[in-house]
Amino acid sequence: MQGGRTDGAAEPLYGLVAVGLETEWEVEDAQLERRVRTWAIPGALALAFLFAATGAGHFLQRVFFSMWVHELGHATAAWLCGFPAFPGPWLTPMAASRSPLFAIAVFTAIAGTCAWAYRSERPLLFRAFVALAPLQLFCSAALHQGGARQLIVFMGDGSCLVIGSLLMLTMYAPEGGALRRGWLRWGFLVIGAAAFADVFAQWWKARTDPDLIPFGMNEGAGLSDPSVLSETYGWSATQLVHRYVALGCVCLAVLALVYAAALRQKR
Repeated sequence: MQGGRTDGAAEPLYGLVAVGLETEWEVEDAQLERRVRTWAIPGALALAFLFAATGAGHFLQRVFFSMWVHELGHATAAWLCGFPAFPGPWLTPMAASRSPLFAIAVFTAIAGTCAWAYRSERPLLFRAFVALAPLQLFCSAALHQGGARQLIVFMGDGSCLVIGSLLMLTMYAPEGGALRRGWLRWGFLVIGAAAFADVFAQWWKARTDPDLIPFGMNEGAGLSDPSVLSETYGWSATQLVHRYVALGCVCLAVLALVYAAALRQKR
């Protein structure tokens, strides 16, 4: 009987030890995540702007980060507008006209992703693609071809601001997801901050120095994006600067709001 009482007393003791260890790990994980949410995005942006202010740093940011996001932005805008396109280094080849079949395929892919996200219980992804569906319908069916082409050109540097912000926001991915299990969100943070800082710093400085606007020719790619918007569609230098700066400020405001909400939620 004595032996039985000893075994019976040991079992809950082991359970209490296990619960205590698990709680300690959870506390440490929560503290680490709180530090990440406090410093990751502001720190990455600060370092990215410092790199953008140096010649070598700016060159590396442009070649390895912002150029790829820039071309992906052209391609993404083209897909939403119904133009087949393929992002490449320094150039995004695009079809000369809209393709209704391609636009239907893009809408089908968006709808399929919505259904998959709903079945997989991924609410953030589901909401994002639900919001993307009407945007794709508008851009491919309601936006006239000239307006679509202007959007596609604008969203080169524009997407460095928009996609760069979205990449940084992956730091707040839900717990247990693929982005949180590995280092993927840290890679997205670096890419997003570098692309954002590269483009925003350039257009911000162009407010007082119009010579910084990259008018002219791109080797092997024809006119630069600002030259196309200016010479083909009549955008003035002031309109170019104000529109890019305004978009960047909106993205910064969204980053700040999500940052504050994430801090409050974790606390």
